[in-house]
Amino acid sequence: MQDSTFIKRVILKNYKSIAACDVQLQPLTFLVGRNGSGKSNFLDALRFVADALNISLEHAIRARGGINNLMNRSSGPTNNFSVELEFSLFNNAAGYYKFSIESRSRGRYRIHTEECRVQRAQDNTQEVYFRVTNGKTINASVKVAPAAVNDRLYLVNASGLSEFRPVYDAFSRMGFYNLNPQIIRDLQDPDPGDMLMQDGSNLNSVFKQLSPDVKKNIEEYLAVIVPGVHKVQARKCGPKETLQFRQYVAEDKDPLIFYANNMSDGTLRALGILVALFQGDQDAQKRVPLIGIEEPEIALHPRAIAVLLDGLREAAHRTQVIVTTHSPELLDDKHLDVESILAVEADDGNTVVAPVDDASKSVVQDRLFMVGELLRSNQLQPDPVALSAAKEKQLSVLDFDK
Repeated sequence: MQDSTFIKRVILKNYKSIAACDVQLQPLTFLVGRNGSGKSNFLDALRFVADALNISLEHAIRARGGINNLMNRSSGPTNNFSVELEFSLFNNAAGYYKFSIESRSRGRYRIHTEECRVQRAQDNTQEVYFRVTNGKTINASVKVAPAAVNDRLYLVNASGLSEFRPVYDAFSRMGFYNLNPQIIRDLQDPDPGDMLMQDGSNLNSVFKQLSPDVKKNIEEYLAVIVPGVHKVQARKCGPKETLQFRQYVAEDKDPLIFYANNMSDGTLRALGILVALFQGDQDAQKRVPLIGIEEPEIALHPRAIAVLLDGLREAAHRTQVIVTTHSPELLDDKHLDVESILAVEADDGNTVVAPVDDASKSVVQDRLFMVGELLRSNQLQPDPVALSAAKEKQLSVLDFDK
């Protein structure tokens, strides 16, 4: 698979149920674990970054119930959480972005430390960077640095500089999806935006903007997932919009026309997932560098799930894809790379995210079992070395000054 990896490494400290986490990501990564293990919290840490950059840090914190709800308490009292992301941009630049946020009295907070470094692969001497501590710019590669405050991510200010704009654009255009069929089924307001919203509430408008080739590709996948469907179109309905489906039914020679309010949850979720995966595919300026999808297998027939896996793989050639799942059917494929699996477990109230253990890797690589078969028999376990390392990190403070 072509390396479309945008975020190569994720290091979290004290974020919700995750006391400590340090994992590598692939072009297509599956977060696998039981209900309540913390898969969504890992994905939400990445979405927190996008929300804080797109809208504001205050909004991102308030939408999650306040700063105290973001702190992991299971390993003892703590007043901060940290996010560190190592990334690779499409312009051959690479670097890292990280920040630590402290909780203060009466629900207040401040950004303790924020740092970004970017370096072009072909020029090891050309590096741009900034480091901010408690609202003061401590170090920066630019001659005139924007002002800093301790309650707003500095990368928002730095995005006005050409050196840091690609980093801001990439992180702010990450898309995370937990699609709601009822919202997709309802009449929707026209939306000029080119990026699908988390619940699918602008699906009509985004689908309408896709190129003919991308629409055709989506329709071909949908026709296999939902037999008989062969055409999808966005239609106006007064001041609102809806989706129109053409579907062959029984012995009818001509397709019947159905609107979104007549389609099943599985059909609407499948269409929403496909649009999320292939949005912005033809335009570099509209590229979505990372797509996170919560349990795409919901409401789909097991045979349709195998087709969905093909769609995930194709999309991962162009954009990084992260999927949370506990579906053996989604992972029942002999060609599935076991390195793309991250096992998620709840251990004494803490979420542990780690690669699968060596025994699981060995039986999959030797084609003795498929990943889905191991999951079905509860044999897909996290690496014990990674488990031990995670517990050690729970007892230490993430050092941003290394």
